[in-house]
Amino acid sequence: MKTINIIKSIFFVSTLILSVSCTNLNEEVLDGIPTGGGNEPVNTAALLRTAYQGLRNFQVQEQMHTLNEMSTDALVGPTRGGDWDDNGTWRQFHTLTWTPDNVEIRNAWNSLLASVYDCNTIVENSKDASEIVQARFLRAFYYYNVLDLYGQVPYREKGSPLTNDPKVWTRAQATDFVISELEAVLPNLPARVAGDASIVNADAGHFLLAKIYLNLGVFKAANPAGPYTFEAVNMNKVIAHVEAIHSSLADSYWDNFVPENNNSPEILFSSKNVLGDGGALGDYWRYGMHYNQTPDGYNGFCTVGEYYDRFNALDERRQHSTPEIIAHFGNPIGFQYGQMYAPETTDEVTGVITPGGTIPLKDRNGNPLFFTKEVTLILSGPTIETAGIRTQKYQPDVNNLDNPENDFILMRYADALLMEAEAVLRGGTVSGNGSAQSIMDKVAVRTGVPAPTATLENLLAERGRELWWEGWRRNDMIRFGTFLGPRELKKNVSPEKYLLYCLPSDALFNLNLKQNPGY
Repeated sequence: MKTINIIKSIFFVSTLILSVSCTNLNEEVLDGIPTGGGNEPVNTAALLRTAYQGLRNFQVQEQMHTLNEMSTDALVGPTRGGDWDDNGTWRQFHTLTWTPDNVEIRNAWNSLLASVYDCNTIVENSKDASEIVQARFLRAFYYYNVLDLYGQVPYREKGSPLTNDPKVWTRAQATDFVISELEAVLPNLPARVAGDASIVNADAGHFLLAKIYLNLGVFKAANPAGPYTFEAVNMNKVIAHVEAIHSSLADSYWDNFVPENNNSPEILFSSKNVLGDGGALGDYWRYGMHYNQTPDGYNGFCTVGEYYDRFNALDERRQHSTPEIIAHFGNPIGFQYGQMYAPETTDEVTGVITPGGTIPLKDRNGNPLFFTKEVTLILSGPTIETAGIRTQKYQPDVNNLDNPENDFILMRYADALLMEAEAVLRGGTVSGNGSAQSIMDKVAVRTGVPAPTATLENLLAERGRELWWEGWRRNDMIRFGTFLGPRELKKNVSPEKYLLYCLPSDALFNLNLKQNPGY
């Protein structure tokens, strides 16, 4: 395939190739449009696998996870002495002070549009109807993330001169395109395969349409800061799409995060991992874990006390323990607060077995490894290694800690139900799943605590407890009008410009792109 240097920047191309994992890229990716021009046949089946592989960029600790979670009250990346500074990158997200040279903002932009490029190439070259339908859905999903994060989307019309800069959709125009694409392919999307939600399916289509209609007031607002209008007709579309999903909740909340989570009936769409080829999911139990824990970690990211304190002590979503977990890892998974312990050990000489969860761990300075609620953005002194509550959302896979088989969840039925409850509270008509309260009660059954009273304020808090670190917190806080407000480690109200990410500086080589206001 002929290479066209669309962005006219050799440096940016080199950083793009290096920064996006699991995808074969070249300069062409930046506007998400295939260049054509060559006579070589396109292996669309292989390219479709690459388009699916692009979903693995949601698994890494950087990129979309950082943009969607560290910018909120759920996640913080403090500087720990000489570690975890990276020119303040992580602190900038939590305090909403990022700038156009932020590498994670650039990498997320590049990887999303790289995957759009792959999908466009399939759509324009494949003769297989199934490949085209899958590619169109994946393209809609990637575009959804671009419009949500950045507010404008570059595109190229088929057949347009390759020497021209790509055109640009506004946020509202991109939203209309994504809706039209999803509605066009929905009748042809297959039923979800039991035991494998990693294949594009109709339930995922209904979920994404529900998500878009729920956020339509945000995406169509003249000002990204609002006011947002949640029209009843759109709320009813949310309800209809949720009720078209053929799914059920897993018996246990944590069934969704075990190594064999592909068997959960609740997962609607996922990024596939197989044992020995687990993408970057291992980051989810390493980037916060201490060096001396099992699995060992990078001693970086954590959550803050105010987020942890929103959980009832009896809420099963806060922490999970089984004899197997304690034997292998020494501590429950979920939020880790307090003294940490070693896993089961066997004395090589005597053969005596010491059960897991009984030997207190120490940090590298010989102090008790006791994770605290107290954390600051810049840490020094004896608390460098212990400040901040750590988390493990996915149960570590003892068979392969580096390349596990836990599938990474992109869409989950509990989220869909909570979207329906919100739509009812915003003026939608009660339908088959009942009132907002009955829906929230249904989700809460497996938590061990009653659902809160069905109000919008309580629903936002419940979404934070149910969906913690699943990539939706920024989206939720913006819709509920709380994103810019003060929080434990951010005392000020942030400027409205931070409701959208800035465009990467190098993206502005496309003269049709204009930097988002305020940057």
